[in-house]
Amino acid sequence: MSKTPTLERHNANQLYADIFWFGVLAGSVIAFLSVYAARIQATSFQISLLISGPAVVNLLVSLPAVGWLENRSLIKTTFNTAILNRLGYFALIPLPWLLPHAGQVWAMALIALLAAVPGTLLAISFNSMFAEVVPARWRADVVGRRNALVAVSLTATTLLCGYLLDRVAFPTNYQLVFGIGAIGGAMTTYHLGRLRPLPSSPNSAPRPVASSGSRLIRLDLLRTAFGPMLFAYFAFYSAQNVPVPINPLFWVNDLGFTDGVIGLGNSMFYAMMTLASMMLSRLTARYGNRRVLVVSALFYSLYPLFTSLAQDTTLFWAASIIGGAVFGFANGGLLNRLLERVPPDDRPAHMAWHNVAFNLGILGGSLLGAGLSGWAGLRNGLMIAAALRFLAGLALALWA
Repeated sequence: MSKTPTLERHNANQLYADIFWFGVLAGSVIAFLSVYAARIQATSFQISLLISGPAVVNLLVSLPAVGWLENRSLIKTTFNTAILNRLGYFALIPLPWLLPHAGQVWAMALIALLAAVPGTLLAISFNSMFAEVVPARWRADVVGRRNALVAVSLTATTLLCGYLLDRVAFPTNYQLVFGIGAIGGAMTTYHLGRLRPLPSSPNSAPRPVASSGSRLIRLDLLRTAFGPMLFAYFAFYSAQNVPVPINPLFWVNDLGFTDGVIGLGNSMFYAMMTLASMMLSRLTARYGNRRVLVVSALFYSLYPLFTSLAQDTTLFWAASIIGGAVFGFANGGLLNRLLERVPPDDRPAHMAWHNVAFNLGILGGSLLGAGLSGWAGLRNGLMIAAALRFLAGLALALWA
Protein backbone atom coordinates (compact mmCIF):
# COMPACT_ATOMS: atom_id res chain seq x y z
CA MET A 1 0.00 0.00 0.00
CA SER A 2 3.03 2.29 0.25
CA LYS A 3 2.70 3.47 -3.38
CA THR A 4 -0.97 4.43 -3.19
CA PRO A 5 -1.84 8.10 -3.53
CA THR A 6 -2.52 10.01 -0.34
CA LEU A 7 -6.33 9.96 -0.68
CA GLU A 8 -6.45 6.24 -1.38
CA ARG A 9 -4.23 5.56 1.61
CA HIS A 10 -6.40 7.83 3.75
CA ASN A 11 -9.56 5.95 2.77
CA ALA A 12 -7.92 2.58 3.37
CA ASN A 13 -6.84 3.66 6.85
CA GLN A 14 -10.37 4.84 7.67
CA LEU A 15 -11.78 1.51 6.53
CA TYR A 16 -9.24 -0.36 8.67
CA ALA A 17 -10.22 1.72 11.71
CA ASP A 18 -13.91 1.25 10.91
CA ILE A 19 -13.71 -2.54 10.89
CA PHE A 20 -11.47 -2.66 13.97
CA TRP A 21 -14.06 -0.75 15.97
CA PHE A 22 -16.86 -2.82 14.46
CA GLY A 23 -15.09 -5.85 15.95
CA VAL A 24 -15.33 -4.10 19.33
CA LEU A 25 -19.06 -3.59 18.75
CA ALA A 26 -19.61 -7.18 17.60
CA GLY A 27 -17.52 -8.71 20.38
CA SER A 28 -19.39 -6.85 23.12
CA VAL A 29 -23.05 -5.92 22.81
CA ILE A 30 -23.83 -8.06 19.75
CA ALA A 31 -22.12 -11.13 21.22
CA PHE A 32 -23.69 -10.84 24.68
CA LEU A 33 -27.12 -9.26 24.14
CA SER A 34 -28.93 -12.60 23.90
CA VAL A 35 -27.01 -13.88 26.94
CA TYR A 36 -28.19 -10.85 28.90
CA ALA A 37 -31.74 -11.55 27.75
CA ALA A 38 -31.41 -15.11 29.05
CA ARG A 39 -30.15 -13.85 32.42
CA ILE A 40 -33.20 -11.62 32.86
CA GLN A 41 -35.49 -14.59 32.19
CA ALA A 42 -36.39 -13.92 28.56
CA THR A 43 -38.16 -16.74 26.76
CA SER A 44 -36.77 -18.40 23.64
CA PHE A 45 -39.49 -16.64 21.63
CA GLN A 46 -38.40 -13.25 22.94
CA ILE A 47 -34.77 -14.02 22.15
CA SER A 48 -35.80 -15.10 18.66
CA LEU A 49 -37.40 -11.67 18.17
CA LEU A 50 -33.99 -10.05 18.62
CA ILE A 51 -32.92 -11.98 15.52
CA SER A 52 -36.07 -12.35 13.44
CA GLY A 53 -37.30 -8.77 13.82
CA PRO A 54 -34.36 -7.24 11.90
CA ALA A 55 -34.74 -9.96 9.25
CA VAL A 56 -38.34 -8.89 8.64
CA VAL A 57 -37.22 -5.27 8.35
CA ASN A 58 -34.54 -6.27 5.85
CA LEU A 59 -37.12 -8.06 3.71
CA LEU A 60 -39.43 -5.03 3.72
CA VAL A 61 -36.79 -2.31 3.29
CA SER A 62 -34.05 -3.71 1.07
CA LEU A 63 -35.83 -3.56 -2.30
CA PRO A 64 -37.38 -0.07 -1.83
CA ALA A 65 -33.96 1.06 -0.59
CA VAL A 66 -32.43 0.36 -4.00
CA GLY A 67 -34.59 3.06 -5.57
CA TRP A 68 -34.23 5.41 -2.59
CA LEU A 69 -30.44 5.32 -2.87
CA GLU A 70 -30.43 6.41 -6.51
CA ASN A 71 -28.67 9.75 -7.07
CA ARG A 72 -27.79 10.11 -3.38
CA SER A 73 -24.26 10.53 -2.07
CA LEU A 74 -23.18 7.08 -0.96
CA ILE A 75 -20.66 8.37 1.57
CA LYS A 76 -23.15 10.74 3.20
CA THR A 77 -25.85 8.08 3.19
CA THR A 78 -23.50 5.55 4.77
CA PHE A 79 -22.48 8.04 7.45
CA ASN A 80 -26.02 9.22 8.25
CA THR A 81 -27.52 5.73 8.42
CA ALA A 82 -24.59 4.59 10.58
CA ILE A 83 -25.39 7.36 13.08
CA LEU A 84 -29.03 6.29 13.31
CA ASN A 85 -28.17 2.61 13.55
CA ARG A 86 -25.52 3.04 16.25
CA LEU A 87 -27.82 5.17 18.43
CA GLY A 88 -29.69 1.98 19.23
CA TYR A 89 -26.69 0.61 21.12
CA PHE A 90 -26.56 3.69 23.36
CA ALA A 91 -30.26 3.18 24.12
CA LEU A 92 -29.47 -0.20 25.68
CA ILE A 93 -27.25 1.23 28.43
CA PRO A 94 -29.92 2.79 30.72
CA LEU A 95 -32.50 -0.01 30.32
CA PRO A 96 -31.65 -1.73 33.66
CA TRP A 97 -32.30 1.59 35.44
CA LEU A 98 -35.54 2.36 33.63
CA LEU A 99 -37.47 -0.90 33.28
CA PRO A 100 -38.11 -4.20 35.06
CA HIS A 101 -36.74 -7.36 33.50
CA ALA A 102 -39.87 -8.14 31.48
CA GLY A 103 -40.01 -4.62 30.09
CA GLN A 104 -36.32 -4.66 29.17
CA VAL A 105 -36.75 -7.70 26.93
CA TRP A 106 -39.49 -6.07 24.88
CA ALA A 107 -37.58 -2.79 24.79
CA MET A 108 -34.50 -4.57 23.41
CA ALA A 109 -36.63 -6.20 20.70
CA LEU A 110 -38.12 -2.81 19.78
CA ILE A 111 -34.69 -1.16 19.68
CA ALA A 112 -33.37 -3.95 17.44
CA LEU A 113 -36.36 -3.53 15.14
CA LEU A 114 -36.00 0.25 14.84
CA ALA A 115 -32.21 0.11 14.40
CA ALA A 116 -32.62 -2.43 11.60
CA VAL A 117 -34.21 0.17 9.29
CA PRO A 118 -31.09 2.38 9.02
CA GLY A 119 -29.00 -0.78 9.43
CA THR A 120 -30.40 -2.22 6.20
CA LEU A 121 -29.76 1.05 4.36
CA LEU A 122 -26.27 1.15 5.84
CA ALA A 123 -25.42 -2.34 4.59
CA ILE A 124 -26.64 -1.60 1.06
CA SER A 125 -25.01 1.82 0.79
CA PHE A 126 -21.70 0.64 2.29
CA ASN A 127 -21.34 -2.18 -0.23
CA SER A 128 -21.85 0.27 -3.09
CA MET A 129 -19.78 3.01 -1.46
CA PHE A 130 -16.77 0.71 -1.05
CA ALA A 131 -16.11 0.86 -4.80
CA GLU A 132 -16.24 4.66 -4.66
CA VAL A 133 -13.49 5.04 -2.07
CA VAL A 134 -11.13 2.13 -2.84
CA PRO A 135 -9.62 1.62 -6.31
CA ALA A 136 -10.17 -1.79 -7.87
CA ARG A 137 -6.48 -2.72 -7.74
CA TRP A 138 -6.43 -2.38 -3.94
CA ARG A 139 -9.79 -3.88 -2.99
CA ALA A 140 -8.59 -7.44 -2.39
CA ASP A 141 -5.77 -6.16 -0.19
CA VAL A 142 -8.06 -3.87 1.78
CA VAL A 143 -10.67 -6.59 2.27
CA GLY A 144 -8.03 -9.06 3.44
CA ARG A 145 -6.62 -6.63 6.00
CA ARG A 146 -10.10 -5.72 7.20
CA ASN A 147 -10.88 -9.40 7.75
CA ALA A 148 -7.72 -9.82 9.81
CA LEU A 149 -8.39 -6.71 11.89
CA VAL A 150 -11.99 -7.60 12.71
CA ALA A 151 -10.93 -11.09 13.74
CA VAL A 152 -8.38 -9.71 16.19
CA SER A 153 -10.61 -7.01 17.69
CA LEU A 154 -13.70 -9.22 17.89
CA THR A 155 -11.88 -12.09 19.61
CA ALA A 156 -10.03 -9.81 22.03
CA THR A 157 -13.18 -7.84 22.89
CA THR A 158 -15.18 -11.00 23.55
CA LEU A 159 -12.49 -12.24 25.96
CA LEU A 160 -12.32 -8.85 27.69
CA CYS A 161 -16.10 -8.60 28.06
CA GLY A 162 -16.33 -12.12 29.44
CA TYR A 163 -13.69 -11.18 32.02
CA LEU A 164 -15.54 -7.99 33.00
CA LEU A 165 -18.90 -9.73 33.22
CA ASP A 166 -17.52 -12.24 35.73
CA ARG A 167 -15.94 -9.58 37.94
CA VAL A 168 -18.45 -6.72 38.05
CA ALA A 169 -21.83 -6.95 39.77
CA PHE A 170 -24.96 -7.55 37.70
CA PRO A 171 -26.43 -5.56 35.90
CA THR A 172 -23.65 -2.96 35.95
CA ASN A 173 -21.41 -5.48 34.21
CA TYR A 174 -23.73 -5.64 31.21
CA GLN A 175 -24.13 -1.88 31.14
CA LEU A 176 -20.34 -1.65 30.85
CA VAL A 177 -20.41 -4.14 27.97
CA PHE A 178 -23.18 -2.19 26.26
CA GLY A 179 -21.13 0.96 26.77
CA ILE A 180 -18.06 -0.64 25.18
CA GLY A 181 -20.17 -1.67 22.21
CA ALA A 182 -21.73 1.78 21.89
CA ILE A 183 -18.28 3.39 21.87
CA GLY A 184 -17.20 0.91 19.20
CA GLY A 185 -20.26 1.81 17.13
CA ALA A 186 -19.58 5.53 17.53
CA MET A 187 -15.98 5.09 16.41
CA THR A 188 -16.99 3.12 13.31
CA THR A 189 -19.36 5.95 12.42
CA TYR A 190 -16.63 8.56 12.93
CA HIS A 191 -14.25 6.80 10.55
CA LEU A 192 -16.98 6.21 7.95
CA GLY A 193 -17.64 9.94 8.04
CA ARG A 194 -13.99 10.66 7.21
CA LEU A 195 -14.08 8.77 3.91
CA ARG A 196 -13.69 10.85 0.77
CA PRO A 197 -14.62 10.03 -2.85
CA LEU A 198 -11.80 9.32 -5.27
CA PRO A 199 -11.27 11.82 -8.10
CA SER A 200 -12.65 9.30 -10.57
CA SER A 201 -16.02 9.40 -8.77
CA PRO A 202 -16.49 13.02 -7.67
CA ASN A 203 -20.22 12.73 -7.03
CA SER A 204 -19.93 9.57 -4.93
CA ALA A 205 -23.43 8.69 -6.02
CA PRO A 206 -24.76 5.32 -7.05
CA ARG A 207 -25.53 4.72 -10.67
CA PRO A 208 -29.18 4.35 -11.54
CA VAL A 209 -30.20 0.73 -11.42
CA ALA A 210 -31.27 -0.92 -14.64
CA SER A 211 -34.28 -2.61 -13.10
CA SER A 212 -36.84 -1.48 -10.60
CA GLY A 213 -37.13 -3.29 -7.30
CA SER A 214 -40.24 -5.14 -8.42
CA ARG A 215 -38.50 -6.50 -11.53
CA LEU A 216 -35.62 -7.82 -9.43
CA ILE A 217 -37.95 -10.44 -7.94
CA ARG A 218 -38.42 -12.59 -11.03
CA LEU A 219 -40.47 -15.74 -10.60
CA ASP A 220 -39.09 -17.24 -13.80
CA LEU A 221 -35.75 -17.86 -12.05
CA LEU A 222 -37.43 -20.32 -9.70
CA ARG A 223 -38.26 -22.56 -12.66
CA THR A 224 -34.59 -22.91 -13.59
CA ALA A 225 -31.83 -24.87 -11.84
CA PHE A 226 -31.45 -21.86 -9.57
CA GLY A 227 -34.79 -22.69 -7.89
CA PRO A 228 -33.68 -25.93 -6.19
CA MET A 229 -30.36 -24.33 -5.31
CA LEU A 230 -32.17 -21.41 -3.68
CA PHE A 231 -34.28 -23.87 -1.68
CA ALA A 232 -31.11 -25.61 -0.46
CA TYR A 233 -29.66 -22.26 0.63
CA PHE A 234 -32.93 -21.39 2.39
CA ALA A 235 -32.81 -24.76 4.17
CA PHE A 236 -29.26 -24.08 5.33
CA TYR A 237 -30.00 -20.56 6.58
CA SER A 238 -33.10 -21.83 8.40
CA ALA A 239 -31.26 -24.73 10.05
CA GLN A 240 -28.36 -22.44 10.93
CA ASN A 241 -30.67 -20.20 12.96
CA VAL A 242 -32.73 -22.87 14.72
CA PRO A 243 -30.33 -23.21 17.70
CA VAL A 244 -29.64 -19.46 17.97
CA PRO A 245 -32.50 -18.66 20.43
CA ILE A 246 -31.88 -21.93 22.30
CA ASN A 247 -28.13 -21.63 22.91
CA PRO A 248 -28.07 -18.75 25.44
CA LEU A 249 -30.89 -20.26 27.50
CA PHE A 250 -29.18 -23.66 27.53
CA TRP A 251 -25.80 -22.16 28.49
CA VAL A 252 -27.27 -20.04 31.29
CA ASN A 253 -30.16 -22.11 32.67
CA ASP A 254 -29.16 -25.74 32.07
CA LEU A 255 -25.36 -25.67 32.12
CA GLY A 256 -24.98 -22.72 34.50
CA PHE A 257 -22.07 -21.22 32.57
CA THR A 258 -20.58 -17.93 33.67
CA ASP A 259 -20.23 -15.10 31.19
CA GLY A 260 -16.48 -15.66 31.15
CA VAL A 261 -16.96 -19.27 30.02
CA ILE A 262 -19.41 -18.18 27.32
CA GLY A 263 -17.05 -15.43 26.20
CA LEU A 264 -14.14 -17.85 25.97
CA GLY A 265 -16.23 -20.27 23.92
CA ASN A 266 -17.28 -17.49 21.55
CA SER A 267 -13.66 -16.36 21.23
CA MET A 268 -12.63 -19.90 20.28
CA PHE A 269 -15.39 -19.94 17.67
CA TYR A 270 -14.29 -16.63 16.12
CA ALA A 271 -10.60 -17.56 16.18
CA MET A 272 -11.21 -20.88 14.42
CA MET A 273 -13.54 -19.20 11.94
CA THR A 274 -10.75 -16.78 11.06
CA LEU A 275 -8.18 -19.54 10.61
CA ALA A 276 -10.58 -21.48 8.39
CA SER A 277 -11.27 -18.39 6.28
CA MET A 278 -7.54 -17.99 5.70
CA MET A 279 -7.32 -21.59 4.47
CA LEU A 280 -10.43 -21.41 2.30
CA SER A 281 -8.76 -20.37 -0.96
CA ARG A 282 -6.31 -23.27 -0.84
CA LEU A 283 -9.04 -25.80 -0.09
CA THR A 284 -11.33 -24.53 -2.84
CA ALA A 285 -8.46 -24.54 -5.33
CA ARG A 286 -7.87 -28.21 -4.52
CA TYR A 287 -11.39 -29.57 -4.00
CA GLY A 288 -13.71 -27.00 -5.58
CA ASN A 289 -16.33 -24.71 -4.06
CA ARG A 290 -19.14 -27.27 -4.07
CA ARG A 291 -17.27 -30.01 -2.21
CA VAL A 292 -15.94 -27.61 0.43
CA LEU A 293 -19.43 -26.17 0.95
CA VAL A 294 -21.21 -29.52 1.24
CA VAL A 295 -18.69 -31.14 3.61
CA SER A 296 -18.50 -28.10 5.89
CA ALA A 297 -22.31 -27.74 5.93
CA LEU A 298 -22.71 -31.37 7.00
CA PHE A 299 -20.11 -31.02 9.76
CA TYR A 300 -21.74 -27.78 10.96
CA SER A 301 -24.37 -30.01 12.58
CA LEU A 302 -21.73 -30.98 15.16
CA TYR A 303 -21.97 -27.60 16.90
CA PRO A 304 -25.55 -28.00 18.21
CA LEU A 305 -25.01 -31.76 18.64
CA PHE A 306 -21.95 -31.38 20.89
CA THR A 307 -23.64 -28.51 22.74
CA SER A 308 -26.72 -30.65 23.42
CA LEU A 309 -24.54 -33.44 24.84
CA ALA A 310 -22.50 -31.12 27.07
CA GLN A 311 -22.57 -31.52 30.84
CA ASP A 312 -19.68 -29.13 31.48
CA THR A 313 -17.31 -26.92 29.49
CA THR A 314 -15.48 -29.75 27.70
CA LEU A 315 -17.96 -30.44 24.90
CA PHE A 316 -18.97 -26.78 24.78
CA TRP A 317 -15.42 -25.75 23.98
CA ALA A 318 -15.07 -28.65 21.52
CA ALA A 319 -18.26 -27.46 19.83
CA SER A 320 -16.89 -23.90 19.68
CA ILE A 321 -13.61 -25.00 18.09
CA ILE A 322 -15.16 -27.37 15.54
CA GLY A 323 -18.15 -25.13 14.86
CA GLY A 324 -16.00 -22.07 14.23
CA ALA A 325 -13.75 -23.95 11.81
CA VAL A 326 -16.52 -25.52 9.74
CA PHE A 327 -18.51 -22.27 9.69
CA GLY A 328 -15.47 -20.44 8.35
CA PHE A 329 -15.40 -22.88 5.44
CA ALA A 330 -19.18 -22.96 4.97
CA ASN A 331 -19.65 -19.19 5.12
CA GLY A 332 -17.09 -18.57 2.39
CA GLY A 333 -18.25 -21.59 0.42
CA LEU A 334 -21.85 -20.34 0.32
CA LEU A 335 -20.89 -17.09 -1.40
CA ASN A 336 -18.28 -18.66 -3.68
CA ARG A 337 -20.65 -21.39 -4.88
CA LEU A 338 -23.46 -18.89 -5.36
CA LEU A 339 -21.30 -16.62 -7.52
CA GLU A 340 -20.07 -19.67 -9.41
CA ARG A 341 -23.62 -20.71 -10.33
CA VAL A 342 -25.16 -17.28 -10.95
CA PRO A 343 -24.84 -15.83 -14.51
CA PRO A 344 -22.69 -12.67 -14.34
CA ASP A 345 -25.04 -10.79 -16.69
CA ASP A 346 -28.10 -11.51 -14.52
CA ARG A 347 -26.62 -11.24 -11.06
CA PRO A 348 -28.88 -8.56 -9.43
CA ALA A 349 -32.07 -10.62 -9.86
CA HIS A 350 -30.43 -13.77 -8.54
CA MET A 351 -28.89 -11.95 -5.57
CA ALA A 352 -32.24 -10.36 -4.74
CA TRP A 353 -33.74 -13.85 -4.44
CA HIS A 354 -30.78 -14.92 -2.31
CA ASN A 355 -31.42 -11.99 0.03
CA VAL A 356 -35.03 -13.11 0.38
CA ALA A 357 -33.96 -16.70 1.16
CA PHE A 358 -31.35 -15.48 3.64
CA ASN A 359 -33.74 -13.32 5.65
CA LEU A 360 -36.62 -15.78 5.48
CA GLY A 361 -34.19 -18.39 6.78
CA ILE A 362 -33.29 -16.17 9.74
CA LEU A 363 -36.96 -15.49 10.43
CA GLY A 364 -38.20 -19.05 10.04
CA GLY A 365 -35.24 -20.73 11.70
CA SER A 366 -35.20 -18.56 14.81
CA LEU A 367 -38.96 -18.86 15.30
CA LEU A 368 -38.77 -22.63 14.77
CA GLY A 369 -36.00 -22.82 17.36
CA ALA A 370 -38.15 -20.95 19.86
CA GLY A 371 -41.02 -23.34 19.21
CA LEU A 372 -38.80 -26.43 19.51
CA SER A 373 -37.41 -25.33 22.86
CA GLY A 374 -40.92 -24.95 24.25
CA TRP A 375 -42.15 -28.23 22.80
CA ALA A 376 -39.15 -30.55 23.23
CA GLY A 377 -37.01 -28.72 25.80
CA LEU A 378 -33.68 -26.97 25.36
CA ARG A 379 -31.42 -30.04 25.13
CA ASN A 380 -33.73 -31.96 22.80
CA GLY A 381 -34.31 -28.83 20.76
CA LEU A 382 -30.57 -28.60 20.11
CA MET A 383 -30.48 -32.26 19.05
CA ILE A 384 -33.28 -31.63 16.57
CA ALA A 385 -31.41 -28.54 15.35
CA ALA A 386 -28.35 -30.72 14.71
CA ALA A 387 -30.45 -33.12 12.63
CA LEU A 388 -31.93 -30.22 10.66
CA ARG A 389 -28.46 -28.84 9.92
CA PHE A 390 -27.37 -32.25 8.64
CA LEU A 391 -30.45 -32.45 6.40
CA ALA A 392 -29.69 -28.96 5.10
CA GLY A 393 -26.20 -30.16 4.23
CA LEU A 394 -27.76 -33.02 2.25
CA ALA A 395 -29.96 -30.50 0.43
CA LEU A 396 -26.84 -28.58 -0.57
CA ALA A 397 -25.25 -31.84 -1.73
CA LEU A 398 -28.24 -32.47 -3.99
CA TRP A 399 -28.90 -29.02 -5.43
CA ALA A 400 -26.02 -26.58 -4.77
